[in-house]
Amino acid sequence: MSRPDLDRMQHVADPLADDTVAAVLGDWAEVGIAERLERIRVMNRLIGGWKTNGDLVGWRAAGDGVTPGIAAPLEAFVQAGCKLPGWVDKDKIARAEEMFFAQGPLSCLLLFCRSLPECYVVPDLAAVLQVSGQLTQHTDYRVRSTAAMIFPVMMKGGLTTPEGGGIAQTLKVRLIHATIRHLILHGNPSDVRGVVPPLVLGGPPKSMHEALLGHGWNVEADGLPCNQEELAYTLLTFSHCFLSSLHRLHLGLGPEEEGAYLHAWNVVGHVLGIHRELMVQDTPQAQALFDEMQARGRADPVSPDPRPALASALMNAMSAEIPFRVAKPVPVLMTRHLCGTATSSDLGLNGHVSWLSRALFALGMGIVGVIDRAARLVWPDFSLSRFVVRVLGYHVVTKLLMDQTRPLQLPDHLLSRVRDVVAAWSDDPKAPRWLNVMEDRFTTIGTWKSVVRR
Repeated sequence: MSRPDLDRMQHVADPLADDTVAAVLGDWAEVGIAERLERIRVMNRLIGGWKTNGDLVGWRAAGDGVTPGIAAPLEAFVQAGCKLPGWVDKDKIARAEEMFFAQGPLSCLLLFCRSLPECYVVPDLAAVLQVSGQLTQHTDYRVRSTAAMIFPVMMKGGLTTPEGGGIAQTLKVRLIHATIRHLILHGNPSDVRGVVPPLVLGGPPKSMHEALLGHGWNVEADGLPCNQEELAYTLLTFSHCFLSSLHRLHLGLGPEEEGAYLHAWNVVGHVLGIHRELMVQDTPQAQALFDEMQARGRADPVSPDPRPALASALMNAMSAEIPFRVAKPVPVLMTRHLCGTATSSDLGLNGHVSWLSRALFALGMGIVGVIDRAARLVWPDFSLSRFVVRVLGYHVVTKLLMDQTRPLQLPDHLLSRVRDVVAAWSDDPKAPRWLNVMEDRFTTIGTWKSVVRR
């Protein structure tokens, strides 16, 4: 896609979702702030009832506070948004599901150490993430919220069966994006031009919604918040970055497998309201578009720069779950290894660990690579690097995602399936028995089910 096309996409949002939220919240000049926030509360309660894809068929809005002005646009949105595209290939989606869960806890670790950090690189996107999620104060919650979409999407049948929850969860995120745009811009994006001044609240914001109202925005200079380019970039952080990280760990997939994985996430992008022309079909296309979008973001910095604080909060959240003091720097080091020098510099990660820790990590990864290449002459699927990331992933997944004092925001039946999936990751089927025994010494002996049960 050309630069002029990407420039244009910065001023395109999501008309279906934006018109829905605008209709629910009412005319900006006529509806007061308190009433507007109450309507958001009602809308969030309604969409919180979307537990499975099957729930969306013939869905009707009902309950306390639900008026025709709220019900009609939401019902129309569901019926228009829940359909899969005509180009969907369910066989490719099934292969993508298998690939995601075959990687075990590594799939989740890549969310923490690659996908989310790369999301922070584009300054305008980072600024919206910071104000909308208060990420520096509530990082663990935001991480779990992201996982609450990714797990239902990538679980078996998540996008293709009535029992799955991928479409339902993605449509919730789509409306959240539209709500963010509406509150920042004080109206429907299609009606807003020029500079939107911050709303004077008479004190510090008491909620995310008040923070968004008081943020302000320059549409002409910055495009729309959560615009098409930013949405497509975010999609690439979950699809392309997953695949490229596997290559950096010497666990790369073949072209057909990568194409299937990108296809599954393109289907997610369709449900999320992303334009088809912003989707990629293979790894070379993905890399080229990803690099171009990052370069465009870096060329348009914001002040103050929100990126280092976001990255630091994420690294601290991971390090806090690592029980071994000597391994506390590993999340930062792994993120630097997966993201590369430029992104690490953008996020201010270069100064987080000592030169000795960096040297030991680099030496260790080098030795692991040598051992892997030699061992595969005997065990074709052997991977010491997979062992390392499984151990790290275990502590992050079981403590940051599966802690029952702060569970994932998922319906009970989906949360139960997630627990079963994580429990099934207890052993690496591609590793020799002695390596699984060694892994138990750094994780837990036997099944992980005892760790993730209620």
